[in-house]
Amino acid sequence: MQQEYWTVYTPDGRKYADCGWERDAARLCEMVPGRTYRKTKYLHDQVIDVTATTDKQLPGQQGLPPAKIRVGGQELEIQQKLPESELEEFTV
Repeated sequence: MQQEYWTVYTPDGRKYADCGWERDAARLCEMVPGRTYRKTKYLHDQVIDVTATTDKQLPGQQGLPPAKIRVGGQELEIQQKLPESELEEFTV
């Protein structure tokens, strides 16, 4: 595994790009006079532990409650089913 990369800087010293290959950094510098590049090493001694929480659904995605109508002072739940389509089979 490669342990270094090259950072390209603009003529005023701002970071322009990171390149995995030195030839790519050199080509970016050839395009604009004044650009420079430097080799940067990866820091392998830094470890960041991230704990993940598993939640089956994102908040607010519980779905809509079933529809209710009032008939004569009573609340009734409506359970509608979609009509079945007429299936036509084709043979090729």
